[in-house]
Amino acid sequence: MKTEYFFTSLKKVTKAGSIAILSAIVALSSCKPNKPEEIKELTNREELPSLTIEDLTTTITDSGRIKYRFMTPEMKQFDKREKPAIEFNKGLHLIVFNREEEIDAQIKCKQAIYHQSDELWELSNDVEAVNTTGDVINTELLFWNIKKKTIYSDKFIKITTQTEIITGYGFESDEKMENYKIKNISGILSINETTD
Repeated sequence: MKTEYFFTSLKKVTKAGSIAILSAIVALSSCKPNKPEEIKELTNREELPSLTIEDLTTTITDSGRIKYRFMTPEMKQFDKREKPAIEFNKGLHLIVFNREEEIDAQIKCKQAIYHQSDELWELSNDVEAVNTTGDVINTELLFWNIKKKTIYSDKFIKITTQTEIITGYGFESDEKMENYKIKNISGILSINETTD
């Protein structure tokens, strides 16, 4: 009787011990070591922004004159990179002013990067630019070289004027987007004005 009780108790202990050991094995196996790329990402200081600003509206001046104004939901500055950059991953609205501080052009996009050392804007993802005459330029990628004062793209482009819609591939313009040309025109559609 005592022997049977001892073996029954031992079975209970053995079952409980087995469950405890299995639990420990499962717990240990779920604690996976970090992958090398995850460790690199955590320790890579180049990819940590030195500055993050939300809901930013700022004005850039030159000799007291307003040159540019931009609005963005979020700006991140990366100073530690080999090529420093400022990123606008949640969109950007950029306004360009002339010498009289009148609006020369406006550009909106869902993503932008300003390459500081090259003084180059890279505007992407649903880019829309409007010049002073009301011409609307739509593309998925647009570069604005501040040093050379040029705007260009090698992607599909659509320009809507008051009289026509022009489509094509490749685009070059001055920074006011008044004197522009499409490299390879794929279509021109006249807009007929109807009067009642």
